[in-house]
Order: sequence, then structure tokens, then C-alpha cells
Amino acid sequence: MHMRNPASPARTTRRNVLALAAAPLLAGMAGGALAETGWPSKMLRLVVPFPAGGPTDTASRIVGQKLGDRLKQPVVVDNRPGASGSIAASQVAKADPDGYTFMMLATPTLLAPHLYKKLGYDTVKDFAPVATVYDLPIVVVVNPALLPDVTDLRKLIAHAKAEKTPLNYTSSGAGSFGHLSMELLKQMGGFDMQHVPYKGGVPAITDTIGGQVPVMYADLVAALPHIKAGKLRAIAVGSPQRVVMLPDVPTIAEQGFKGYDAVSWGGLLAPAGTPKAVVDRVANEVRQILAEKETQDKLLNAGAIARFEDPAQMGKHVQQDYAKWGQLIRDKGIASD
Repeated sequence: MHMRNPASPARTTRRNVLALAAAPLLAGMAGGALAETGWPSKMLRLVVPFPAGGPTDTASRIVGQKLGDRLKQPVVVDNRPGASGSIAASQVAKADPDGYTFMMLATPTLLAPHLYKKLGYDTVKDFAPVATVYDLPIVVVVNPALLPDVTDLRKLIAHAKAEKTPLNYTSSGAGSFGHLSMELLKQMGGFDMQHVPYKGGVPAITDTIGGQVPVMYADLVAALPHIKAGKLRAIAVGSPQRVVMLPDVPTIAEQGFKGYDAVSWGGLLAPAGTPKAVVDRVANEVRQILAEKETQDKLLNAGAIARFEDPAQMGKHVQQDYAKWGQLIRDKGIASD
């Protein structure tokens, strides 16, 4: 189910209803085409390019278990962290495209070729898109003790412009999605702030709460407990629509930046050359898995919002984000640590 507007998660468009109604038929057609090959006849491997416990890993396990139940073969999650996921992506790009290896792509891995030199894969050419699975919202937060009057984006920008030296902000690291998203906002808004990169979201949030840095562009899943506790103040979300976890916090687009769209997301990929019948079958199974309220609730508990795109839609999404953020990275001369 497409849930790009999580502020009204129960809303279902006529197009979505028709798509969900067609899913069993399409799955049956794909299943028939696969019957002769015997797929799947063994365990499937789902490579996760990040450590266990994070939202990408959690989403992979939620969807992987249900996918295994539907395919009647186990789906084993294989964590291969490192270099924004590029280590795992390089391995999956070279894997046998036999329908038994998949990867949960996440935005950092999608953009890694722009940030690291001589990677062993091409994000667009070396993979077959299967299905988008989730959105992972990001949020601009401030330390309310340091910036007591900054209650919205307009006031933050006014404060930044009034400073004699650039106001500091942080993210989970150089080249992180929070870093890129703030650089896009600065570009659109014509103001400046100085990025102070940290090695991960937890130390960055810790120092924002502690007062070492007044502003952070953070993953909502990491920042939300501190927002609820009053230690951080959320002033804007990057997604085009408000998010169900913070329904009262306006989007950046709502605050004067029409067209601003910064959403970290994840979805299933397979090695390029994976049979189309396999890709279509898995996509249709994922579509039905994400339509289940139980799945949506589990993803929300992990800080993610269920959102389905079919292989063609996901492929377009990959190309658009790769081009959009790649241009920003080149324009700003950004490189990862």
C-alpha cells in the first residue's frame, strides 16, 4: 500500500484499491511462470548493508519473515555493514542472479558511489529494482535551551542569518543524508550554517542535547524519544507530507520551500539479470505484505513508514534520487569520511 501521506494512513485511493485487487492475479501469473523452474526451491538470502538493530535491519526482518512464509522458503537476513552499505552492495552486484539473493537498499547505499571512490558497483546499472518497502523520515531539531526562540524554520533561518559567524549544525556524518538534506535547504534558502560531522547519529544527538551543537538534521527514529522528552525541539520534517509520528510539526515545504523533498527510504534490489518472473513474484508478495496493518504497525514502531512501489516505480525513484543528490554532492564538493 502506498503510504506516502502517513498523516492519514487509512486513506486509500481508487488506484491503490485496483492495484491491490490486481496483485493476487499478477502473483498467480508470475507463480505459473516460475512453476516450471521450481523457484524457490531453497533458502533466500536478504543482505542488509547495515548492522543489526537499526531501522533498515528491522524492516528487513519484518518483511523477510513474512516473505519467507509466503514463499514457503526461509529468508535469512545477512548483515554486511561498512562504508555506507557499499561493501554489501559490491558483493550483491556480483552475486549470481538466480533469484536467491536480494539486498535491502537504503538511501546511503544508493548515494555511496557519489561519495566514495572506486566502488565495485553502479547503483543504477548493476541491480534489478524489486519493490520499495519503507520511508524513514528525517527532522530538523534544535536544542531548546540554546535556541529558546527558534520554534520554526523561519526563525532558525533568521537566527542563522543574524549570526556573525556561521551557526553550527550536525548530522550523523559527512555525506550522511542529514548532511545532504541540510545543504539542499541552505541552497534553496540562501543562508549558511557550518556542518559539524559526527561518527554516527547517537553521538551527534548526544552532543546536540548536551549543548555542544545547537542544531541537527536527524533521523526521526533516533530523535523521536528525545523530542517527546523535551530535550530536543522538532521544527520541520523533510518529507513532502507531515508524518504520523509528529503530526503537529510542519514540513519544510509548508514553511516556504515549495518542492523540498528529503526522505530517506529503503527497498529490495536483486542482482541485475535476475529473472523478471522472480522479480515480479517477489514484488507482488511485498505489495500484499505492506498492505497488512500488522506490517505497517511494526514498521512504525521501528520508525519507518510502509510505502510500496513496483519495480518500474522503484527504478525511476532510484534514478531520480541518484541524479538529484549526486548533483548536490558535486556542486558542494561533499565527500564521505
